[in-house]
Order: sequence, then structure tokens, then C-alpha cells
Amino acid sequence: MAATNTPVLSTRALNRATLERQLLLRRAAVPVREAIGRLVGLQAQNTRPPYFQLFSRLEGFDPAALSALMESREVVRIVTLRSTIHTHTAEDALTLRPLVQPARDRELHMFRSGLTGVDLDRLASLARDLVEERPRTMKELREELFVHWPDADPRALAVAARCRLPLVQVTPRGLWGRSGQVALTTAEHWLDRPPQPPATPDATVLRYLRAFGPASVKDMQTWAGLTRMREVFDRLRPGLVTFRDEHGVELFDLPDAPRPDPGTPAPARFLPEFDNLLLGHADRTRVIPPAFKGRNGVGNQSYGTVLADGFLAALWRLDETGDTAVVTVQALGRLDRATREEITREAVDLLTVMSPAHAYDVRFGTFVDFDD
Repeated sequence: MAATNTPVLSTRALNRATLERQLLLRRAAVPVREAIGRLVGLQAQNTRPPYFQLFSRLEGFDPAALSALMESREVVRIVTLRSTIHTHTAEDALTLRPLVQPARDRELHMFRSGLTGVDLDRLASLARDLVEERPRTMKELREELFVHWPDADPRALAVAARCRLPLVQVTPRGLWGRSGQVALTTAEHWLDRPPQPPATPDATVLRYLRAFGPASVKDMQTWAGLTRMREVFDRLRPGLVTFRDEHGVELFDLPDAPRPDPGTPAPARFLPEFDNLLLGHADRTRVIPPAFKGRNGVGNQSYGTVLADGFLAALWRLDETGDTAVVTVQALGRLDRATREEITREAVDLLTVMSPAHAYDVRFGTFVDFDD
């Protein structure tokens, strides 16, 4: 009977609530570091996406601001949620990484056949000494560790070091307008701080809900790459509010979290590949219409996403050649004139801030062929 009295949130209501918390209903006037913490990190499989994520979320964003935080070591690139690279504040890098260690252990288990006879504790100790002596590439780690275990798979040895240790990618990797190979050292060494206790599951659930809610247990587990979180939600239940989605799935939320009117306007926004808005839930229909499921990526290739009225409506690609930058927008369905004009204006703003080119163009065309 209790379930039938639980309020139901429509897909559109979930969309607006999530966009509000993701700073995508309006650009926020908050410092870059604060935004990264509020969003619990930025997905950063590639080096440029965090910059585009912040452009779409913050007033007056300057890419140099994020680079400065990385150079001052207030923000780092590290493997955390879903065993993928994220840009985190220093505090989150030190506390979220040990929280998600079980996921890294599962990843390491996949390479067990190449680690027969390897003492993983000794490997971690040796690898720590190596990367704290100076940052090392994965190739260098493979070669150094292979000396100690010549019968092991060299790639598995380096993966084991990456899984057992909280390794950060040191600058200049990840800086705007600069390049650098991936070189690694421990978070504690790079940040000059001692190891920290893991973030608690309870506190992390609350942070997740504030950034991505309302959400289900499965949503949070998908976002974090963790399992068996039901008991955490049940423990927190007395201090939370609950809803159901249109399919009857139980959703949790913070009592004071914003849940805007479903009719609230949502501006056009350009999101990069792997934006956490698209990866933060098991059920992604709050952002991706069922008709467009899988359209923001083909195989291992992911594309930039254009939101119109809060939902995936198109893909985008930026091409820079010499002094010219071109944004190509591929609509996934029909876009009316007003929407096309709004998307064009947003694309021009993006080019003005995010490209050093002096000549810009925005085009609507096709660059991805889908096998229907």
C-alpha cells in the first residue's frame, strides 16, 4: 500500500531535476574547483572533455582556470568511478579512490592468468618506489617490473600496479592547449599528503543524490562502479524522500534537493563524449530518448552530445584546421527552426571560448552512419 502512495516522477521531471543539479539549466557563477567537487568529478577518458563540461556549466569559464588548478595540484586526473579516469579535487582523489578499490580488484582479477607466481604486495611496493622516484609511463613500469617477474605477462604487471596503487597522471598531461604522454605517480606523492581514510558509502550516496538524483540504487551503483549498495540506501532511508518513476522503480532523493517544474525551459547545451550526465544512471532515459538509445556512441567510439529541451537531440564534432574551426551538428531527429538557431548560437559561443581559431563555422550535416 505504501508503494501506491509514493509520488511518481515523470521522465521530464527527472530530466529537469538532474539538469538543475548538473548546472545545465543555467550556467552557474561558482569557482571551477567548487564545481568539480559539487559534481563529484568530471569524466576524463580524454584530456579535453572536462574543459567542455565546465564550459557548458559555468558562467565565464576560461580553460586556463582548470589548467591552473591542475598545475597547482588542487585538481588531478585519476582512475576512480567505473574504473575510468576522472578529474577530481585533491581531496576526492585521496578519498574516493580507496572507496572504489573493490572495482579495481575486480579489474585486476581479469588479468590473473598473466600474474601467476607474482607477489602482488611486493609488486605494489616496488611500483610505488619506482613512480615516487620519478613519474613513470606504463611502458616503463612494464619493463621495470618484468625484470622481477620474467615469466609474467608484462602488460598484466603494469595493470596490477595501476590497480593496486592510487596513480595520478602528472602534468603537463591534461593541460589546455598542451600535450604530454601519460606519466604516473601516486596521489599521495603528487599531492604531498598522507593517505586518507576512504570516503564512506553513506556520504558518497548523499553526494551522488545531490549531483544526480532522484535516483535508484542501481543508478548509483552504475555511476560508482560499486555493488551491494542497497543496504546503504536502506540505512539512509529515514533521512531521504522516495518516489517512483513511470515504470515503478523506487527512487531516492534528499528532502531539500531541487526538483524544478517539468515545464522549466532547458537551453541547448553541447556536452563532450563521456559526460557524466550520460553515464550517471543505469536508466538513461531521463536524458536519452528511447528512440535514440545508443546513438551517442557506436562500438567504442563516443560522440559529443547536443541537448535540446534537456534531451539528446543531436551529435556534434569539432574540427580545427589551421586558423579555422568548424562545429558540425548531426541531428538525430527533426529540429525546428528555433531549435536550430538556438543550437547555432550555443555552438558559436563554444567556438569563441574553446577554440583559438579566428575563423568559425557551424554546419548541420552527417558524420556518423548508423546501421539501422
